[in-house]
Amino acid sequence: MGPLVARLGRAGQRLRHADRARPWVLDTAVVVLVFLMFCLPDLLHAVGALDGEGDGPRRFRLVFTRLPVAGMLALQAGLVLPLLWRRRAPAAAFGAIAAVFVLQWSLGAALRADVALFVALYSLALHGRLRQLPWACAATAGAVSLVAARVSVAVSVWDALFFLLSTATAALALGLMIRIRRAQLAGLRDRAARLEIERDQRGRLAVAAERVRVAREMHDVVGHNLSVIITLADAGAYAAGVAPERGREALHLIGDTGRKALGELRRVLGVLREVDGPPTEPELSPQPGLADINAMCEGVRAAGLEVVYRTAGDVDALDSGVQLTVYRIVQEALTNTLKHAGAGAHVNLAIAVEDTRLTITVQDSGPLVPADRPSTANEEGHGLVGMRERAALYGGHVSAGPAGGGWTVRAALDLTPQGGAR
Repeated sequence: MGPLVARLGRAGQRLRHADRARPWVLDTAVVVLVFLMFCLPDLLHAVGALDGEGDGPRRFRLVFTRLPVAGMLALQAGLVLPLLWRRRAPAAAFGAIAAVFVLQWSLGAALRADVALFVALYSLALHGRLRQLPWACAATAGAVSLVAARVSVAVSVWDALFFLLSTATAALALGLMIRIRRAQLAGLRDRAARLEIERDQRGRLAVAAERVRVAREMHDVVGHNLSVIITLADAGAYAAGVAPERGREALHLIGDTGRKALGELRRVLGVLREVDGPPTEPELSPQPGLADINAMCEGVRAAGLEVVYRTAGDVDALDSGVQLTVYRIVQEALTNTLKHAGAGAHVNLAIAVEDTRLTITVQDSGPLVPADRPSTANEEGHGLVGMRERAALYGGHVSAGPAGGGWTVRAALDLTPQGGAR
């Protein structure tokens, strides 16, 4: 049963494609089919009557008018040929067929081609405008009432009306049912197309967001550690001639910082690596948090900064996402201080939690030798943009600018739980 239904579905789809390419073929086929099934028998009976054959029971021959072959052909053409326009102009086709139908029964003639009226009503319900259906139904009711009055001598009026109105109702209901079904299918196809577009858009947005996240992580990891390594290398090169022990210590610190940077890069890039074959357990370290800020401060102290780190409030109760955001903001601020203020600068780092607000303050004393430092009014680098993006995730903001001969970075985060009670 399943393969048969599938084959029928494919055949129907091919027919629909062929019909959309050449709609006149189906319309012509309908006209030819109606002619062969309903017009040709009347023509054969008319020719037989000319040869002396009967045309049904006597009482029906007395009720209906016998038409000549030319007149019958003319009425049949008026009933059947408008079906060629039943889909392109259903209202006009129905009106023409109804007019010929009324003319035919006014003459007292009965033709099997009268079925064209019900085909036209079905086509109007399926392809026409819905506001045209009331007058079409009224015209059909009037036409079948005329038929019932004409055949009342041979058949009960009520029986004739019941049969004819039931046939008209069936044609109307079939057309409306197919029309509603097609509208439903078109709506489902349109919805599926919209959902596919939305899915592709969500995929592109997710890819863009992941690229931004990875770029931000890479900037934080590489920028901070390279700044420390460059500062240590400069200090080691200077100390190599005057204090070899300090030079060797700088080299060891450079190695430790490089290994740490490599480990963080592996963690960041681990989510992007595609490995063929069975999955393996990635060697990843946990995301850094507030507990790692002390180690970061030790690293920048080794590079020459004097860092004083203080906390206030219940900072240990912060969730991992907030701790990572705080860590990255502090890391970027210290990296900028190391890059622009250089070794020997004094830095005050303070993290405070008060109710649902967390504040970060990183203030340095400026370089020992005055040098140009970028202003917030100038073009912002990726670091400040990244800090503001991270703070915005928690409804916060970041400000940076000169203060007291040095530079100050302030960040504020909103710790209100998302989706909490209002």
